[in-house]
Amino acid sequence: MVKYIYNLHYGEEKAKIVIMSGLIGIAKMAAQSELLEAKSQIEYFEIGARSILNRTKPNMPFQWTINPYRGCEFGCQYCYARYTHEFMGMEDGRDFESKIYAKAAAPEILRRELRKVARADGIALGTATDPYQPAERRFRRTRAILEVFAEEKGRHLSITTKSDLVTRDLDLLCEIARRNVLSVNMTVTTLNRRLARLMEPRAPRPDLRLAAVSKLAAAGLTAGVFPNPILPMITDSEESLDALACAARQAGARYFGGGPLFLMPCARKIFFPFLKRRFPKLAGPYMELYANGAYLGPGYKAQLRERVARIRERHGLASAPVEYRPELWEGEEQGTLFPIQ
Repeated sequence: MVKYIYNLHYGEEKAKIVIMSGLIGIAKMAAQSELLEAKSQIEYFEIGARSILNRTKPNMPFQWTINPYRGCEFGCQYCYARYTHEFMGMEDGRDFESKIYAKAAAPEILRRELRKVARADGIALGTATDPYQPAERRFRRTRAILEVFAEEKGRHLSITTKSDLVTRDLDLLCEIARRNVLSVNMTVTTLNRRLARLMEPRAPRPDLRLAAVSKLAAAGLTAGVFPNPILPMITDSEESLDALACAARQAGARYFGGGPLFLMPCARKIFFPFLKRRFPKLAGPYMELYANGAYLGPGYKAQLRERVARIRERHGLASAPVEYRPELWEGEEQGTLFPIQ
């Protein structure tokens, strides 16, 4: 049963908030956050936000990111973003998937910040947490942000998700695409339902994600499939990636990305125990592969890059979305948003 908790200001029960002494910054904001709703073992909170747009590193294919939520219910075993909850004083990696924070006043903050952002800059929605995770059905923070972009012209926007819930917003996405350059990236790591359920326990099934790609493509939107992360000895075979690329093409995807798994310390705490339980024979080899850090060696990455390039060529897929001229364009000269590799 879902329990709703409201603010006493409106005559209802208010969640008890425990403020831990000594906390500062985002950790203090998290501790003071109001509980919006709780279901089974997942709690939803609202947290204040000083900013909605986050500046990226110079080597990224976009300049800004937006994450409407902190934490993600999908519980992907390999998720690198678990460290973001550590900033809020939560060292247990599972808190990332059980304590979800919806950012407050996102549209108002975004409108203010966009005034200082060049229209040529790329803005990526959903890089650390999924913008269409189950919380979005209740709190609609992603939709509120998209409504802001539907008022804009000449922007360069991408959305990355594992959820078919993205099709709920087809009306907004089509309007955004008429006025801005928009691409939607659907992450599908494997076509194997059982394997997907093990690795991404609360994410929609692979077939539902591909069906969403079909709906996006049928609506005239630029959509593609990212098989990220590609896991050595689990999803990196030519047969597995080729089947996924074929299904992506049949669904109407225009491009097919692909990069190998990287394991930050926060991800290792979850992923290595998962391997020992589900793929015990791979636990040792993975320990060796990632003995020197979060990233795989250049040899493996080069081999994987060549494999994915062959598969893309075989199915007539680009490596990443390329810009188009929107119907109601207003902005600088076009270039390549994600250069072909």
